[in-house]
Amino acid sequence: MYHFYRYKKSRPYYNINNIYYVCSYGGCASQEICHYLGNFGDVYHIHSRFPPNNLTKTGYDDNIFTIGSEWFSNKIIPNEEIYKYKVIFIYRNPIYSIYSRFNDKQHLLNIQCSDNNITISNCIEQKKDLFELDNFFDNYTTPNKDKNYNIYCIKYEDFWSNISKFNKLLFIPDINELYQIKKETFKNMTEYENLKEIYTSLLEKMDNMNSIEIR
Repeated sequence: MYHFYRYKKSRPYYNINNIYYVCSYGGCASQEICHYLGNFGDVYHIHSRFPPNNLTKTGYDDNIFTIGSEWFSNKIIPNEEIYKYKVIFIYRNPIYSIYSRFNDKQHLLNIQCSDNNITISNCIEQKKDLFELDNFFDNYTTPNKDKNYNIYCIKYEDFWSNISKFNKLLFIPDINELYQIKKETFKNMTEYENLKEIYTSLLEKMDNMNSIEIR
């Protein structure tokens, strides 16, 4: 799976000073959004659970392709360079994400779960958010005055009808023919209702968010 996107460098809209960090817990169409942003700058798809107060580079910035390369590092970006970076958090109904990606132990490691052996059955048996997605969501969406950068929180379900608004907020040229098309892969979500009971609180928080919010 690719996590660095610079496919469109020959395109007229590419800007070397645009650097995008697309953050998610997985299963949120992050790759489609990364491909789209690749028209306009360099894009890093990361799964770090913990956004830092002072923005840092990721392992991919330094061509480190090991465990942790998808996370924020300890290498702080100088304040005079922060303007180049846009941090985007894309989130989705967690149940769809779980069925899309969370049967993979490596993915659980990448999103820094406390236990990489968790299964859907474990969550249902214990009636708990063992994937800690509520925590992941809160880490990105809770206002934090100590941060030296903004986080653009994007609701997956609404993104496709709000690309123009997204472009305006990120100062991206609004070129219709570059828009990504929504692609759905339907899963047999046999435990949907049981998981919905577990994630009721998180779903309510998501419902109360606007399609795009800056935190």
